[in-house]
Amino acid sequence: MNFTDLGLIDPLIKAVTDQGYTKPTPIQAQAIPFLLKKRDLLASAQTGTGKTAAFTIPILQHLHQETDPNQRRQIKALIITPTRELALQINESIEAYGKYTQLKSTVIFGGVKQTQQVNRLKQGVDILVATPGRLLDLINQGFISLKHIKYFVLDEADQMLDMGFIHDIKKVLAKLPNQRHNLFFSATMPKSIVELSSQILHQPERVSIAPKQTTAEKVGQSVCMVNKEDKVKLLAHLIKEKSADSTLVFSRTKHGANKIVKKLSRFQITAEAIHGNKSQAARVKALDNFKAGKTKVLIATDIAARGIDIEELNLVINYDLPNVAETYVHRIGRTGRAQASGDAISFCSEDELEYLRDIQKLIDQDIPIFSDHPFHQANLKVPVSKQRSKNQGQKKKNFHRGGKGKRSNNRSSQSRRTEHSMN
Repeated sequence: MNFTDLGLIDPLIKAVTDQGYTKPTPIQAQAIPFLLKKRDLLASAQTGTGKTAAFTIPILQHLHQETDPNQRRQIKALIITPTRELALQINESIEAYGKYTQLKSTVIFGGVKQTQQVNRLKQGVDILVATPGRLLDLINQGFISLKHIKYFVLDEADQMLDMGFIHDIKKVLAKLPNQRHNLFFSATMPKSIVELSSQILHQPERVSIAPKQTTAEKVGQSVCMVNKEDKVKLLAHLIKEKSADSTLVFSRTKHGANKIVKKLSRFQITAEAIHGNKSQAARVKALDNFKAGKTKVLIATDIAARGIDIEELNLVINYDLPNVAETYVHRIGRTGRAQASGDAISFCSEDELEYLRDIQKLIDQDIPIFSDHPFHQANLKVPVSKQRSKNQGQKKKNFHRGGKGKRSNNRSSQSRRTEHSMN
């Protein structure tokens, strides 16, 4: 199936082609036809599946066909997302896909002065992308009216709840017209999310990307067994050896991210950090430098990285393994996007062995050990859960028995991305 088979209008087909896309991802192929029929949608999909295009493209088509450019612009589509970075990314996608339409969009978020955002709103927009706090603030100040909303999108709903935005979301819902088209996206579907979706959606269509399709299709995965005190030396060694154009390094904490930047400077490696303790201006500058290639190494916390969408990212390094297995999937989904390939290398010290076990259980595959480096610790063995042992007991080369894995050939499919709040 191609995008031309989905019933899209020529301005959108032209814009999608400009972006280099011809075939829709599975969620796009499933969701776009439903949304073109104005059906409510409940979608369960990891970031990286192409869900932004799945909801922005149909909204653009509807608004292009319904909006009179000679009339005063009113906000007819509202997209709420948990983070500034993700909001910016979504707005960039809207501008890219809608560039051959006359539709206007803007993005609002907290952490910066509101003056420019208010001025843009006063000029008139058709589509508004917003984080909950700034949205309610500008509504209360009288700069935003939601009475004309026809299309409402709640993106990354599980993260919204994790960040404590549930009360803000309910306040926004109370201000929306009863007659509207609703789109609800969440990477996971716990009971709280299902309950929230039932309050928003009316007889929704359901689209789900299976959990087993979690690891990036074109990402070569490997793990380095290393003592904790040797991690920064290993990181410097790999950065110099790989000579990647761009390397995204994950730290579990904000303090840890800053320490990594300082320690790398001792190896004459320049890096920048992005996390919640940085000002919005500093985060934007660091991200812009990374995207432009001025900074080749970016250190990020999980939540700070959730809005990072960088094409042709070559290398992701998990300096600290995440203590939540699903986060690993989000992390490595930063690379191997679209038609590109990439590598994800994880460091595992003794106190992280259980985390590694949980990750392998989640993705249902062994991550090969990469031992061809000066700091390899052969004595570290990964505990295998009973369930994984049962599922993979017939494999000739089990990960916990060691071996010099290079790139993983056991790749699953379809999910490639995520976006987090500021940690």
